[in-house]
Amino acid sequence: MTPTDARLKFGALLWTQRTDWSGVRAAALAAERAGFDSIWLSDHLLCPIGDAGGSMFEAWTAIAAIGALTARASVGLIVSANTFRHPALVAKMAVTLDHITGGRAVLGLGAGWHQPEHAVHGLSFERGPGARLDRLGAALSIVRQLIDGEIVDHRSPWYELAGARHEPRPVAARLPILIGGEGPAKTLPLVARHADMWNARGGIGALAASDAILRDRCSEVGRDPASIERLTNRWIVIRDDANSAVRAIEETNAYQGVTDPDPAIIATGPPELVAAALRPVVDIGFRHIVVSLRAPWDHETIARAPGLRDLL
Repeated sequence: MTPTDARLKFGALLWTQRTDWSGVRAAALAAERAGFDSIWLSDHLLCPIGDAGGSMFEAWTAIAAIGALTARASVGLIVSANTFRHPALVAKMAVTLDHITGGRAVLGLGAGWHQPEHAVHGLSFERGPGARLDRLGAALSIVRQLIDGEIVDHRSPWYELAGARHEPRPVAARLPILIGGEGPAKTLPLVARHADMWNARGGIGALAASDAILRDRCSEVGRDPASIERLTNRWIVIRDDANSAVRAIEETNAYQGVTDPDPAIIATGPPELVAAALRPVVDIGFRHIVVSLRAPWDHETIARAPGLRDLL
C-alpha cells in the first residue's frame, strides 16, 4: 500500500444520541456542503453518556442513509462495536455501504467497551478488554478476507466459517479498515497488522506516545507506518468571540449530560485560536481531524471548521 495522502482532512463525527433524525440528516448535509472530507457516526445501542435511556439510532442503518444522501465525503463508523454483530455480516454491510456510496465507505471496527448496553440486550461481553481484543483480531482477519473476495475457512473460540465467500466485491479498489484505540499490548499490534486508518484519542502527549508505539509495532511486522492514516477527535466550537464559544460548548455538554469533558481535546474560539490548538496535533502526523458534533447542532462550527485548513 502506498503512503497515505498527506492532505489535511476534516471529518464530522455526528453524535446520534439525544437528537432526532431530521437533526442528524441536516447536520450531515451541512457537513457535506461545508467541505468535510468524511462523515462518521458512533455505534451504541444505549446512550453511553448521561441518561442511558435517551434516544439513540442504530448506526449502520443511519450511516447507510447518510451515504445515500451525500455524494462526496467518505462515510463510516468510529467505530462499529465488534461485540454487536458477526464479522461476516459486518463485511457484507460494509461492501453494501460501499456500493450505495460509489466507493466512499470505510469499515471502522473496535472491540466494544460499554458493558451496560450488552447486558440489557443479552449480548456476550468478555469482561477483560484483552479477551475482547483477541476476539477483534479474529474478526479483522475475517472481514479483510471477505471484502477482498477470498474464500474463508475460520475456526476460533468466537467464530466458525466454512467456505464463506462474498459477492459483490467493493467498488473501491481497497475498502479501507479503520481501527480505533490506543492500547499498546493488543490494539496497536492489530493496527499495525490490519489497519489502513487509525483513530486515536487524547491530548498531544498521549497521541505522540501512542504513535511512537505504533511505529515500533509496524517495524516488527515490516509495515511502513506512513501507510496508516492517522485520525484524532477534537471538540471544536468556532465563534468570533471566545466567550461565546465557551458558553456554546458548556450548553452542549449540559444538554448531552457530559460532566467531565477532557480539556486536552477541546478547542474553542476564533478560527486562529482553534487552529493554534490543532497545529501540534497536525505536526506529529495526525492529519485527519475529526470534529465531534452533537445536538443541539452547531451549524456555525460545521460551516466554518473546514476553513481551518487555510490556517494550518
